[in-house]
Amino acid sequence: MYLCCTMDTTISLLPSELAISKLHGYLLGAVGPRPIAFASTMNASGIPNLSPFSFFNVFSANPPILIFSPARRVRDNTIKHTLENVLQTPEVVINIVDYDMVQQMSLSSTEYGTEVNEFKKAGLTMQKSDLVKPFRVAESPVQFECKVTKVEALGKDGGAGNLVFSEVVKIHIKESILDENGAIDQYKIDQVARMGGNWYTRANTGLFEVPKPLSSLGIGVDQIPEDIRKSNVLTGNDLGMLGNIEKTPSKEEVLKFLDEHVEIRRLLSADDQKQLHKYAQGLLEDNKVLEAWKALLADRITR
Repeated sequence: MYLCCTMDTTISLLPSELAISKLHGYLLGAVGPRPIAFASTMNASGIPNLSPFSFFNVFSANPPILIFSPARRVRDNTIKHTLENVLQTPEVVINIVDYDMVQQMSLSSTEYGTEVNEFKKAGLTMQKSDLVKPFRVAESPVQFECKVTKVEALGKDGGAGNLVFSEVVKIHIKESILDENGAIDQYKIDQVARMGGNWYTRANTGLFEVPKPLSSLGIGVDQIPEDIRKSNVLTGNDLGMLGNIEKTPSKEEVLKFLDEHVEIRRLLSADDQKQLHKYAQGLLEDNKVLEAWKALLADRITR
């Protein structure tokens, strides 16, 4: 006996007949989850750069080789600072991204100028490497110091990749992610990986969204007032979201928000900054970034 089933309709496409942006979307939507190489590099003048790449994987253990690919920009066929840097200074630190730093990682992908240090913009800690010039991300659970052995261009047009062959010369692993046998515990490392569009996956729980950074430049974590930036409540992810706005709300906007929210006025009256920060954190969890800013700035404006 044969079972009959309804077959889904299939579309068949020739890459040469698709706009590069459309082809890019199909590739990234279908091939995933993709690990993230959070690449720290340095240009010839010693200026650090930090940027994530999801065209990345491990390709050899002997020798230990990681490869990531900074693609040429589709819109104008320019190359990224990371590629420029590894051609000038053939070294890189590939930092592994866990869930606790995903918003800061996303913010670092903003296309700041060459002179801007993305470590500072993302609010991440620069840690000196032992064998290479680029800095490590101190918050990363695993950091690979690498020598770049080869850069292979896959094309000359927008969207073309550039394979950066990176030989691991030293590995740094946080002991907190190891199991009783000294192996990396796959739950404790809590990695995130890239999917299509705004989607990511957290390895031990599943899909979640992170809106892409602004096409305009986000203010960055370094521009968040110190009392907010050093909050005992707000996490790195919270700060990453707060840093991804073009400008902070005006005094008039904050006062209007204050008039409309009795709970904020109550917290201000009680002089309870911790609870105010928790309130703002709840707004961030609902992706209400501007409202969270207004709540946090209300404390400063009313003092």
